[in-house]
Amino acid sequence: MSMSENSVSGVRERIPLLIPDMPSPQLLMPWLERMHATKQYSNFGPLVRELEASFAHNFDCPAEQITTVSNATQGLELVLQALNLRPGAHVLIPAFTFVATATAVLRAGCIPVLADVDLDSWMITPSIARDAYSRIPIDAVLPVATFGMPHDMHAWQQFELETGLPVVIDAAASYGSQWLQEAHGTLVFSLHTTKSLPAGEGGLVVSSRPGLAARVRQLSNFGINLDSSREVPVGSLAYCGTNAKMSEYHAAIGLASLESWSENAHKRRCLQKQLRMDLDRVSGNVLSWQMQGLVGDIAAPTLLCARWPNHVAREKAEYRCNKAGIMTRRWYQPLLQNMPALVAQCKVLPTPNAYALEETILGLPFFTGMTLEQRQRILSAIGDRDF
Repeated sequence: MSMSENSVSGVRERIPLLIPDMPSPQLLMPWLERMHATKQYSNFGPLVRELEASFAHNFDCPAEQITTVSNATQGLELVLQALNLRPGAHVLIPAFTFVATATAVLRAGCIPVLADVDLDSWMITPSIARDAYSRIPIDAVLPVATFGMPHDMHAWQQFELETGLPVVIDAAASYGSQWLQEAHGTLVFSLHTTKSLPAGEGGLVVSSRPGLAARVRQLSNFGINLDSSREVPVGSLAYCGTNAKMSEYHAAIGLASLESWSENAHKRRCLQKQLRMDLDRVSGNVLSWQMQGLVGDIAAPTLLCARWPNHVAREKAEYRCNKAGIMTRRWYQPLLQNMPALVAQCKVLPTPNAYALEETILGLPFFTGMTLEQRQRILSAIGDRDF
């Protein structure tokens, strides 16, 4: 019996899709002790401010262009609110994305307009957005850095200049990959436990748009005014916000994660590169992968998602993996326009590429600490092919 088999039942343990890579309790302890010493556990405490200062340094931008939030979904919602879009504004988003992109638009009082994605990068592009803008009124664009792949911010800045439409990048999975690149723009990152910089929960807003990050920060604190120079009295409600502040606990985890980010990112890149090479070899090079854009590849990949030649091949791979005790996932499926809760609330443009991806994409296990035996089981399941 192999070490991956249960000694009682004789059934091999399933290989999980993801395993969070969080800092150990030992690494967290110095940060938690600092938090306990100050007796401040929320409300923009010293650890949150230190984390934000680290982000400002990494992004080489003024502190006022940075704010943390409780999670990226709240960050997207509050950024849209801070843009002062008209009620019922049309926000263009890709049909091929996680549901949180659409729910954030809806909760901000806007209408999601679902557009197609590029068949190689799996992302909405300025060209696709321009075509959509010629078909239907659009008030803002919310591209997604799909699976962490970075967008070309200079191209999106040019789109903003040409159309006058604000662009907000849902950069949830792309910390360390997506930068402003000396362009104007707005980015919203996730610090969820499965992302490249895990804080358990949390989000980060980076924006060169004047006053936007400060407005989001205020909205995350219920909309209360804390500026004595304003006409609204300090402590009074300036806007109708919500409670979306990052806690000191999550900031402690984020700071600990930052200390080992480069090392972990290197491990993830090496593991993904090796797995892709091995999967190409055992599959006879029939798989295709997300193509990187002009600004580089994913710096700290958190997923392994391949595209099969057709839906039949994908289903056979799923069957073999399930039989071998290997978890898989059809990422971002069904498409947003086919989600029962979203059907009546979205406007939909033609999305042939998104449907093609929906039929052929499959996520495979990917996590640091994956054993050689686990990797071999995955390769054996994919290599036992009948495409």
